[in-house]
Amino acid sequence: MNTWLEQLRNVINSIDRLKDFVNLTPEEEEALRTLNTTWGTTPYFTSLMDRDDPNCPIRKQVIPSLQERRNRFGMSDFLIWKENRATGEKRPDSIARHYHDRIAFTVIDLCAIYCRHCFRKEVVIDRDLKLRLDVDEGLEWIREHVEIRDVLITGGDPFILPDDKIEYIVRKLREIPHIEMIRFGTRTPIVLPHRVDEGLMKVLGGYHRVPIWVNIQCNHPKEITEMTAKAVYNLLSCGINVGNQSVLLKGINDDTATFRKLHQRLLSIRVRPYYLFYCGAAPGIDHFRTPVEKGSELIRDAIRGHTTGLAQPMYVVSTNIGKIPLMSNYYFVEKTETEHRFINHKGQSTVLPIIPE
Repeated sequence: MNTWLEQLRNVINSIDRLKDFVNLTPEEEEALRTLNTTWGTTPYFTSLMDRDDPNCPIRKQVIPSLQERRNRFGMSDFLIWKENRATGEKRPDSIARHYHDRIAFTVIDLCAIYCRHCFRKEVVIDRDLKLRLDVDEGLEWIREHVEIRDVLITGGDPFILPDDKIEYIVRKLREIPHIEMIRFGTRTPIVLPHRVDEGLMKVLGGYHRVPIWVNIQCNHPKEITEMTAKAVYNLLSCGINVGNQSVLLKGINDDTATFRKLHQRLLSIRVRPYYLFYCGAAPGIDHFRTPVEKGSELIRDAIRGHTTGLAQPMYVVSTNIGKIPLMSNYYFVEKTETEHRFINHKGQSTVLPIIPE
């Protein structure tokens, strides 16, 4: 299964096929048989699972859990709230908006992995929320709104679309005079690195007035393989910048050693950490949430002073009013009449004078 289409045709989404890769626990098998949910991923990504460890970070992102029945902190109609779908502005279902000059353009509701922590699970996994994802309708709306300069193409996973469909979306956006940037959100370099083939590179590559940026989602160092490194290099080689947007997930990347290794490994394959997202209020994912403070503590204890600052993502939560930074200023100690005092990761202190306006 050397091509991305072969991988998708042979997706692992049945118990019998999954048992070729892992020895399921009784709890995992019960969840798979009783939960009414979409699940599955590629043979490639399934092959990275630990056969006998149910706490394998890849297994926990792919295999449904009985804990998904619990919903103390998840919001009903979360995506309507989070993507401002109940506001007075009339928009196509494909357009989500938080900011004046940029929007998220949802073009597909299919993925190469149905992440158990997905914040769009109401559309992509549970399918309780039905959206009409008409690409041309979305393009027309963007064309009519001259204040929009930056478009994030998302899904589902937009790289699951065939090359000609991706080329059409990119070309039509570049024909709009006020568009200055195109971004893609995708997990394919992680779960389906085969997708970054010559056809896709031809569609995305080359010098253009409107550049393309790609952000992937990698949550654990085990997800980074030589195939992922090659896929990223191919994107970079055709002029595409690649960043990472990870999600803080309890039991997967919320310990210091794993967190540091994840971000160091990302840099080793030329991916710049961009965002660390707090696990949002989507229903049925309580078991993945940490205390809000955990992300900034991990950046303090695993990154700052312990490895290059290039490895530090911005820690945020995505809400109906946009992304809110969640970083705590652990390094500021006190302010006197004449100076500020700071400490570093070793507890050493230094001062800066207070400069008048």
